[in-house]
Amino acid sequence: MLLCALSIFGIVVLIASELVLRSDLAWKAFGIHFFFNAETDSYTHLPLYWDPVNGHFSALPFVYGTLVSSFLALLLAVPLAVGVAIFLTEMCPRALRGILAFLTELLAAIPSIIYGFWALAVLTPLMREYVNPLLVKYLGWSGFFADDNPTGLGFTSAAIILAIMILPIISSLTREVMVAVPHSQREAVLALGATRWEMIRMGVLRNARIGIVGAIILGLGRALGETMAVEMVIGNTPEIHRSLLANGTSMAAVIASEYAEAVSDLHRSALTEIGLALFVVTIIVNALARVLVWAVTRGTPARLA
Repeated sequence: MLLCALSIFGIVVLIASELVLRSDLAWKAFGIHFFFNAETDSYTHLPLYWDPVNGHFSALPFVYGTLVSSFLALLLAVPLAVGVAIFLTEMCPRALRGILAFLTELLAAIPSIIYGFWALAVLTPLMREYVNPLLVKYLGWSGFFADDNPTGLGFTSAAIILAIMILPIISSLTREVMVAVPHSQREAVLALGATRWEMIRMGVLRNARIGIVGAIILGLGRALGETMAVEMVIGNTPEIHRSLLANGTSMAAVIASEYAEAVSDLHRSALTEIGLALFVVTIIVNALARVLVWAVTRGTPARLA
């Protein structure tokens, strides 16, 4: 049993050591500036971040694209996921509770590539023909929706598909921490004359807030590392734009799209260094989320009844 447990630790160490060794060339060439620097194109005088032909590499547009798409996905998914959890835990009829919980968690079992195909067939045409023009018309003044992307791809499309993918994770864990709140807490709030919504807000959500934050962070960890669905709809352009409708790319997407066709050892090492950064960030985010969830549930299993 001890060997079985140590094998998991050994796998993580082997993955980390391989990433460190294979990214050594990029570390020596660019150092920490790999995540911040950019050159200026001599012809267009625009920032040049990723140029495999001339051997210039910067992870800045990929870090930017990963953060923008992930946080925008959280902005869309968190209200819906918390609302679903509140309904299933406090308001849903007992006969429907198990069915709705199963259907919600079923979203997490759908392969990423299926989400990507659905996004290309359904989401991007909707964005191109209906959503993007409306955003440009009414919110274009803000600068965040300044340009209508004629392809329907971009940060917003990637964020929407990410929001759908992380919704069951956040909802399931939120429901778990809400169920862990003692029923005596609910009864005490109701006994003081609170309404049903006041009981949920003050007696349940307030006590479960640390665990809910942990669930959100765990959803963020999933969004940061998502690959195929994002690659298919984000546009795969190593540029930084203020507009959320513009094309971009992410750390996971650039590794998936370029690693097999890397033109040089430095190119391959730069991609590996991006993978190493993503590996470290994902582990930290997931560990923090698990600690926050454990702080509320204390190992209490979720109940549907």
